[in-house]
Amino acid sequence: MPNSDEMFAVVTEMLGGNHVRLRCQDGKERLGRIPGRMKYRTWINEDDVVLIEPWDWQDEKANIEWRYTGQDADQLRREGHIQ
Repeated sequence: MPNSDEMFAVVTEMLGGNHVRLRCQDGKERLGRIPGRMKYRTWINEDDVVLIEPWDWQDEKANIEWRYTGQDADQLRREGHIQ
């Protein structure tokens, strides 16, 4: 579950160069960055549910912290955390 500075998001578009377009829990569209520690270990695709941390100095950008599996994402949808 997210901390106070994190939120759920859904990947809407793969942009290349370790960047994705995100539809966030607060209704905003953000540019997400896949960090190096996740780049080769965790494959992120469109419609994946991820945990993000928006940047403090640029609210329209965020770092991806975690990718939820399909089963976990379905449970989050059933509980009403994401649409």
